[in-house]
Amino acid sequence: MKKTVIAVLITAGLAATAGFGVGRWQPEPTAETHQVSDSARKVLYWYDPMVPGQRFDKPGKSPFMDMPLVPRYADEEQDSAGVAVSARQQQNLGMTTAKVEKRALASAFSAFATVTTDERGIQAVPSPASGVVEKLFVRAPQQWVKKGEPLAQLWIPQWTAAQHEYLAVRQLGDATLTRAARDRLALQFMPASIVQAVERSGKPQTRLTLRAERAGYVVKLDSREGAQVAATQTLFELASLDPVWLVVDYPQTQAQTLTAGSEIIATSASWPGEQFRGRVSELLPQLETTTRTLKARIVLDNAQQKLKPGMFLTVTQPQAQKQPAVMAIPEEAVVSTGTASRVLLASGEGHFQPVTVTTGRTAQGWTEVLSGLKEGDEVVTSGQFLIDSEASLRSALPDASVEKQPQQFESTGVVEAIDGQSVTLSHQPIPALNWGAMTMDFVLKRPQPEINVGDRVMFSFILDDENGAVITHLMASGEGRK
Repeated sequence: MKKTVIAVLITAGLAATAGFGVGRWQPEPTAETHQVSDSARKVLYWYDPMVPGQRFDKPGKSPFMDMPLVPRYADEEQDSAGVAVSARQQQNLGMTTAKVEKRALASAFSAFATVTTDERGIQAVPSPASGVVEKLFVRAPQQWVKKGEPLAQLWIPQWTAAQHEYLAVRQLGDATLTRAARDRLALQFMPASIVQAVERSGKPQTRLTLRAERAGYVVKLDSREGAQVAATQTLFELASLDPVWLVVDYPQTQAQTLTAGSEIIATSASWPGEQFRGRVSELLPQLETTTRTLKARIVLDNAQQKLKPGMFLTVTQPQAQKQPAVMAIPEEAVVSTGTASRVLLASGEGHFQPVTVTTGRTAQGWTEVLSGLKEGDEVVTSGQFLIDSEASLRSALPDASVEKQPQQFESTGVVEAIDGQSVTLSHQPIPALNWGAMTMDFVLKRPQPEINVGDRVMFSFILDDENGAVITHLMASGEGRK
C-alpha cells in the first residue's frame, strides 16, 4: 500500500514537471510566424512608399528616407485594377477625397494691363509753310499745355510776295479779283487769322504763332529755335489723357474669355479702392512670342487724369451671368502626365482605381470633367502622388503595359521664381538621383497661376533629354509660405 501511494505521487510529479516544461519551453512566435498567423498573409517584398520602384527582400530601414520599409502582401496583388490603402495608411498620407458634383463654373478672368496713350487722339502740329523757328514756347517733351496756349512762333518770308499782291488787287476794288487773290492765299495754307491781319493793317504778315487746339501733353518735339523747317513738317505731337488705352496681356488658354465689347473692371495700387470701368475695344491679332500671351485693347475714360501712361493695372471681369452647371472636381484631384489626365477613383473599403478623364475649363479651383466620371463618384484630392506611383508600379493604369512611361521623381521645395514656362525651386534632396538639396530651374508643361513665389510646394518631374527636368505636377503643400 505504501509503495502504491509513492508510485502515484511520483507519477503526478512527473506529469506536473512535464506540463511545466512544455509551458516553459514553448518557442516564442517569430516575425515570420506572426506574418503567417496574421490571416496567413504572405510578404512578397518590402518597399519605400516614396520610391515604390525599388524592392527589397527583407525588412529594415529605407536607404532613401528616414522611415521603415513597408511590406507588400500577396493578397494585395489579387486585384490588378487598383490599389488598396488601409485606413491607417490613408491617415499617414493625409489623404482627402471629394465627390464629383455639378457646379456653375464662371470663367474667372484676371490679368495685368498697361496704361498707354490713346494714339487715335494724337494731334500733329505741322509748319504750314517753309520758314524759320523764331521762338519756342514749349521746350521739352512731356510738357503739359492748355488749350490755346502758344507753342512756337514761325517767320515765313515766302508769304510776303503773295500778301503784297493781294493788297494791290484789293486796292483796285474789283470784288472778283479780290476774291481770287484771297483764295490764292488760302492755297498757301495761310490761316484766316493771318489774312484778316493783313486786311486790317494793310501790311504783310509773315510771322505766325502756332497754338494748341486742345489741352494735352507734348509727345514729340522735333524742332529748336533758329531751325529751318519745311512746309508740312511736323513740329509737335500732342496727346490727351482722356481717354486712355489699357493694353491687357492674358494667356492663350483664356482666349475664349474676352470678346470685343466685354466689360472689364480695372484697379490700381495707386488708387486703392477705386475701380475704373471700360469695354474691350479690340482683340489684337498677334500673339506675343516671348511670353506666349494675347493682347486686348481697352478704352477707359480718364476725365480726372488719374491714370498715366506706363501704369500697371489689374483687370478683372464683373460677375458673369449664371452659367449652366457642369460636372466638376477640385482642380488638385487631376494628375497630368503630359499626354493624358487621370484621377484616383475611390471604390470603397480603401480601394482606389486610376481613371483617365477628359477635362475642360478650370475656374475657381474646380475643373470641368467631360468624360470618365459620373456625378457622385469620389476622387482623391490629396495624397494621390504616392498612390498614383504605386498604381503605375503595379500596372494598374491601362497604358502602363503598352507604353513605357518615363520615371517620375517626387520632392518638396520652395518657389523662388516663376518665369513663363519655367519655375525656379529650392528643393530637398532627391536620393533616387543622388541629388542633394539645391536651387534649380524646372520646365513647366502648363501655366501654374495658383502657385506664387514663396509657396512651399510638392512636385513630381521627369528627366527629358531635350528639355531637362520637366514638372508633371505641382501643387502647394499647405504648409504656408517661406
